[in-house]
Amino acid sequence: MLPQEGEGALPSPWPGPGETDLDRQSEPEEETEPPTLDYNDQIEREDYEDFEYIRRQKQPRPPPSRRRPERLWPERPEEKAEPAGPGLEAPTERIEPPLKPLPPPLPPDYGDGYVIPHYDDMDYYFGPPRPRKPDTELDTDEEKEKLKKPKKEGGGPKEEETDDKWAMEKGKDHKGPRKGEELEEEWAPTERVKCPPIGMESHRIEDNQIRASSMLRHGLGAQRGRLNIQAGATEDDYYDGAWCAEDDAQTQWIEVDTRRTTKFTGVITQGRDSSIHDDFVTSFFVGFSNDSQTWTMYTNGYEEMTFHGNVDKDTPVLSELPEPVVARFIRVYPLTWNGSLCMRLEVLGCPMSPVHSYYTQNEVVTTDNLDFRHHSYKDMRQLMKVVNEECPTITRTYSLGKSSRGLKIYAMEISDNPGDHELGEPEFRYTAGIHGNEVLGRELLLLLMQYLCREYRDGNPRVRSLVQDTRIHLVPSLNPDGYEVAAQMGSEFGNWAMGLWTEEGFDIYEDFPDLNSVLWGAEERKWVPYRVPNNNLPIPERYLSPDATVSTEVRAIIAWMEKNPFVLGANLNGGERLVSYPYDMARTPTQEQLLAAAMAAARGEDEDEVSEAQETPDHAIFRWLAISYASAHLTMTEPYRGGCQAQDYTSGMGIVNGAKWNPRSGTINDFSYLHTNCLELSIYLGCDKFPHESELPREWENNKEALLTFMEQVHRGIKGVVTDEQGIPIANATISVSGINHGVKTAGGGDYWRILNPGEYRVTAHAEGYTPSAKTCNVDYDIGATQCNFILARSNWKRIREIMAMNGNRPIPHIDPSRPMTPQQRRLQRRRLQYRLRMREQMRLRRLNATAGPTTLAAPTPVTTLPPTPSPTFSPSPAPSSSPGPWHFPPETTTVGWEEAETETETYTEVVTEFGTELGPQEEEEMEVDELEEEEETVMGPDFPFTTAETYTVNFGDF
Repeated sequence: MLPQEGEGALPSPWPGPGETDLDRQSEPEEETEPPTLDYNDQIEREDYEDFEYIRRQKQPRPPPSRRRPERLWPERPEEKAEPAGPGLEAPTERIEPPLKPLPPPLPPDYGDGYVIPHYDDMDYYFGPPRPRKPDTELDTDEEKEKLKKPKKEGGGPKEEETDDKWAMEKGKDHKGPRKGEELEEEWAPTERVKCPPIGMESHRIEDNQIRASSMLRHGLGAQRGRLNIQAGATEDDYYDGAWCAEDDAQTQWIEVDTRRTTKFTGVITQGRDSSIHDDFVTSFFVGFSNDSQTWTMYTNGYEEMTFHGNVDKDTPVLSELPEPVVARFIRVYPLTWNGSLCMRLEVLGCPMSPVHSYYTQNEVVTTDNLDFRHHSYKDMRQLMKVVNEECPTITRTYSLGKSSRGLKIYAMEISDNPGDHELGEPEFRYTAGIHGNEVLGRELLLLLMQYLCREYRDGNPRVRSLVQDTRIHLVPSLNPDGYEVAAQMGSEFGNWAMGLWTEEGFDIYEDFPDLNSVLWGAEERKWVPYRVPNNNLPIPERYLSPDATVSTEVRAIIAWMEKNPFVLGANLNGGERLVSYPYDMARTPTQEQLLAAAMAAARGEDEDEVSEAQETPDHAIFRWLAISYASAHLTMTEPYRGGCQAQDYTSGMGIVNGAKWNPRSGTINDFSYLHTNCLELSIYLGCDKFPHESELPREWENNKEALLTFMEQVHRGIKGVVTDEQGIPIANATISVSGINHGVKTAGGGDYWRILNPGEYRVTAHAEGYTPSAKTCNVDYDIGATQCNFILARSNWKRIREIMAMNGNRPIPHIDPSRPMTPQQRRLQRRRLQYRLRMREQMRLRRLNATAGPTTLAAPTPVTTLPPTPSPTFSPSPAPSSSPGPWHFPPETTTVGWEEAETETETYTEVVTEFGTELGPQEEEEMEVDELEEEEETVMGPDFPFTTAETYTVNFGDF
């Protein structure tokens, strides 16, 4: 659970204007008595080491301005020093400590214009709105009277300042401002309009809306001039990393049609994505048009204004327009560049009119009243706390562990019984933020928390059914350290990789144990499923050692996976628009598969043999799950959009096998499938990893139905409970389905879930020490798992394993008692018995030598050597027995130990029985020549009742 944060203000670590040093020293003593006052502050400092944030929240923020503090820098101390009399010396001393950070340095510390970009900083902390100049037309008489009141009172210098301030803002209402006031009036009311991106990076601007004067080739056309677009697997192909002009003439341009009247405020430029070339534009002009025919160049008053571009090919650079321009088309004219003329760009603009009616069908408007904004680490914690307070009966907040920097990895559980695993209720998980700069999934899960809570309270039957029948886990940020790095640059100014890795430099997605190689190696040796299971593979020891190079986040995630019996899950990523399913690791095809693929290619057929090597046993089920999300998404299955970075590997379906698209080893999807029962998929939500805040409502509508539909798939297939004959649940029992070489394990309560496509299946449940049980289960098309319970009876498999261990774990040949033994079988049986008797006798003598003296060793001397053919009268039992049978145990009152007596009696009683009518060597040679009928009469006679290897094995196994 998150720490309960109080409604009151936290104790400030800095003294206020009315505090003395003695008061400051006495405060900690009083606060240490009630621990609840310091608890929240202590937790916040552990989770988020940002003392500047606390200082900003506790101290009043002045109105943000860039130049005003510099011009009034020498005036403020004079004004404050004049009224300070001798009697006010003590208060001035009290104010001195906070004066160092407060009056002049605060605006630069808050960063209201000294660092680019800094507009997100204001939204990041959600400060008070900036004061704007009041409109003279809307001024009322009451407001004018309020402005005159300070004049009549004739107060101190503060009142004069307010008078002058309003006089400057109202301008002509006063006699005449001074020169310094005029300069301040010219600058003060100007506040640049902040507009979001128009959608170049997110592909909201389609390819046919982007035109260029020329292109070097098709792979470097205008459609490739999007911000942060990535080159394909091989450069110089159809999917390169920028727009490049055909020649180096200065008449080249690239333009964008917004299809509506737009107020343009700036352009973000970037160089070419390439590992070979170093191409970027260093300066350019900007032009505007309303009909794409007549263009007006942006000027600075007397000539065309030159905008400075990039200094490298990766870092985005913002070029703001001093004054916004309203138009429909915008065009960029490169002037100078490094290398070849290549660039990527994004345009900032506010829509001034709705899109033309022809394109309105693509517009999405949300109706949910949710918190659509980017949440920092503290904001995320606070939002989860608010959701928990709104729906305390169905939500619970907990932590998976801590990141490398000590930030907690928070998760929210949504269920009708939070905190407990209910028997028969499947567990589902959504995770996001594996890569810190892929932020859309983080915000979607925060929105999903709010949506489920509010819809459950409003009585939405679909949400209520989902919450009551499913235990849902939502983890919005698996890599909080990476997010903090990406959030510092903002949504448009971070490159493709900033914040992707953890603080230690690990990629969480690919940092899991490689169990694919273990399974595939065992399959090649025919060890599956006898020596190596096909499911729930153990983690290699080298990976579990403390010295293993494993990220802190991955260790916490693995422990979380093993603790909860997840059935279905998905991790939300960015940078593409598709659903990827396992395997993610490419398997090297065998020679037979390569030959079959070559033959198929020669015939013009598909290479099915090679593709099957990358598929899991649950390939059909994974495709069903992937399509369930992609088909419910509003834009994922639109084939005309194509791929975000390169070609469309999904063929317009929105789903792809991970090994065919982007092969990687040690992924979270493969590990989850091979180590746990959970079927995990990767959902790539969009082309823009870090979309602007204004894109969140649209993205929520695109993904809302898909998020709910995918969660409902956890109830498809079969479920049940495995118990013994007494009704005791059996944990770790294996549920296998005929035709699918991958099983699942039962949870601690004996319950299991197996996601299956509609159809009829033969299901088998087997556990160690129990007889397997099989039955036929039908899966319908409707949502709702079929109940398939199993009751297992105990078996003698445990005893059989002990017998096998006594035999050296070698296979014991089974001989049918109803059929006669051949001479060769009898000969082998006799040799095996004689060898075992000699070994037993040697073991018995060793025990006697170790425990008895020389007098006790004289008694068993007659049995030190065995005759070649034992006779029925040879019975060296230490104690007399009236009727010795095959399971006869002598009394314990003997000259030797009870262990030796028991072993000796059992062994030789069985031997006598076995060889009571056994043939000698000469008779055996004669029998080899005789007819088979005589052999049958001799073997099946009444004097040879125990002639089977089974009887012998069970008797010898009781030692």
